[in-house]
Amino acid sequence: MATPDEKREAAQRLEQVADLEEEAEDAKSEIEESLDIKLTSFIQGLSIVDESEAITKISQEFKINASQARKHLDVFPDKYLVQDTYVPDIIKTMRKERRKLKGEYRTKMTKAIDTLIDGYSDHLDKCVNSIYWLKPYKPALQQMRYTEGDLLKIHGIKDIENRRTMIDSICKYWEAQLEQKGMVYGKEYSSLQKTMNTAKREFRKQVNDLSKIRKTVKEETNDFILKAVCNQQGISAREILDSMPTRLYKRNTMKIIPQLIKKLDITDVDGSYYKLDNEIKKNIYAYTAAFIDSDGYITVDRNMNPRVGLVATGDRGKAFMLEIHKALGIGRLHLDQKSPQNTRPVNRLNFYSQADVGELLTKCLPHFRMKGKNAELLLELIRMKKSYKKADWYRGRCDEIFKLMKYENHKDHVGFDFTKDGIDIETVAKLHDNCKMSVMDEMENIGGIIAKQQVPTFVITGVKWNVYDEDEMIRLDESSLPQIFAVPIKDLGFPHDWHLNQEDIMDAIGNYLSDQTGYSPSSFAWHYVDSDGSTKKPSEFPEEEE
Repeated sequence: MATPDEKREAAQRLEQVADLEEEAEDAKSEIEESLDIKLTSFIQGLSIVDESEAITKISQEFKINASQARKHLDVFPDKYLVQDTYVPDIIKTMRKERRKLKGEYRTKMTKAIDTLIDGYSDHLDKCVNSIYWLKPYKPALQQMRYTEGDLLKIHGIKDIENRRTMIDSICKYWEAQLEQKGMVYGKEYSSLQKTMNTAKREFRKQVNDLSKIRKTVKEETNDFILKAVCNQQGISAREILDSMPTRLYKRNTMKIIPQLIKKLDITDVDGSYYKLDNEIKKNIYAYTAAFIDSDGYITVDRNMNPRVGLVATGDRGKAFMLEIHKALGIGRLHLDQKSPQNTRPVNRLNFYSQADVGELLTKCLPHFRMKGKNAELLLELIRMKKSYKKADWYRGRCDEIFKLMKYENHKDHVGFDFTKDGIDIETVAKLHDNCKMSVMDEMENIGGIIAKQQVPTFVITGVKWNVYDEDEMIRLDESSLPQIFAVPIKDLGFPHDWHLNQEDIMDAIGNYLSDQTGYSPSSFAWHYVDSDGSTKKPSEFPEEEE
């Protein structure tokens, strides 16, 4: 057994060995860092050669083997992702969302987008710098149109001929651009511009003609899984694994497949996998409209609340409800509900809020084939409820919309009792002609004009006319008479510092309407809009002169 002195001596020796190993590691790092700097400088100084010749020159210069030399040449930055999402896709989504914002929030979103663009531009610069034979021509290359994927293709060019052809196109553009600089517009200027445009087209053609870059095993596996799920909805992990080609089958297991599926945002329903095809997602509102036409509904309840829903049964239906909900980003899911017939469970995606219903139907409206009239009725109702609840025609039109909706939903049902809702099937369809969309458009246009002019104005609505000629004993045509007016106070003959009562205002409006049309009004409604946009109801004015 070792004595304490022997143990101390052994500990000292071990400490010395550790210090020596640390010094050797530091020296090795310094040598490698110095070698990397020299290698980088040497590689950037290489002329345009093919990759095999470049590897040979590096190996001879730095006394390293071919594999080490190739490792220094085959450097390209990883794809620029944020939380597994490609940055250009994030920027595109953010720009769409920015359209919905105003004021400070829009400014903040713009700054965030600019920050992402700056980061992506730096990333593209690094990609260009990693292609040693292309870096000297970077100023001209930046005038071309290319993506990160294009640079990855260019990085994959190994032979000298393709490299020279690529650089030749860039140099043609560069030379013409330098010669054109400071030149007055004329025949020679146009000729150089044509040369530049031709060089750009040649560059794009060369990039497009490059052979497809070989994907990694992980990328191939992901692509195979997506294709398998889209082509065979409800497929299991075992079926996916068993259908893989031998090369992928050997690299994957039953434990790996579900992990990859989770990252690919594929819907899992009790071990069966589903995903909407990308082509469907590109036309999601057309697909949703078709789904509503066949297995959905558009209606109102007795309290005139808008209701839209999609219905599907079973596991497959549940998966598609989940997928559509993810794609639309709105609505409320009700899954695995008991069927009245005790058959397969029922799954629903319902839309309750006026905002959700309005957004969905507006985007689906061009694609409906069966329920287009239902959608138009609901959009009219939503607009009425938002701004026109106090209009004298509001309640009457709501009753008409309820009857029309009931009729449209059940007109093909043999034996349906319409009389319980007071619906006359012979005349109900004519109620479509009473649509208030044009009336609301006209009223909103008047409101826009008032806001733009910013002058004190009386808004007159719901005008009804005395169109019965007692002398001739006939009723005159009132179809061309307007029902809405926006009249500045000066046109009513009121002074700037006017202080009037309801009676004077009513008389002035009546006289104005008679003078403008030649008919006397029997009744009308009115309110006052001040220059600052504030409004006053008739009840806010004194009834008679004080």
